[in-house]
Amino acid sequence: MMNSQALTAAPAQRAQSLPVRALEAMSPQQLAFFRNLLETKRASLLRAAHETMNHLQEFEPTSDVSDRASLEEDHFLEFRVRDRERKHLHAIDEALARIQDGSYGICEQTGEMIGIARLLVRPTATLSIEAQEQQELTRKMQPLKHRF
Repeated sequence: MMNSQALTAAPAQRAQSLPVRALEAMSPQQLAFFRNLLETKRASLLRAAHETMNHLQEFEPTSDVSDRASLEEDHFLEFRVRDRERKHLHAIDEALARIQDGSYGICEQTGEMIGIARLLVRPTATLSIEAQEQQELTRKMQPLKHRF
């Protein structure tokens, strides 16, 4: 099991502590590291969501129309942030499921290993850098095809 110091270290330091060979399957220690990292991120998101719900349930009476509009705008922005975090929470759950079924770190498109360095930056990644770049290029080109 990884200690909490390894989780809070800078990504470059973490990358040095884990082999970066993208061609080999991850070791049980590496998988445990990423499981712990993802579970920590998941707990943090759930804690933030709980705090937001508590904050939004607090009644803040105001008779000023401007203050009320400002308060509603703040709530709207909080909901947008929480919605984005909800989607990230779903991606974390999917990554944890991939760890469980043995497919974590394998590109869904090519079947190749994603690589430790990429997973350190984006632990929920499902595509290798090359596959992600190809997908983004394809998306950029699609609108151009429809113009002609």
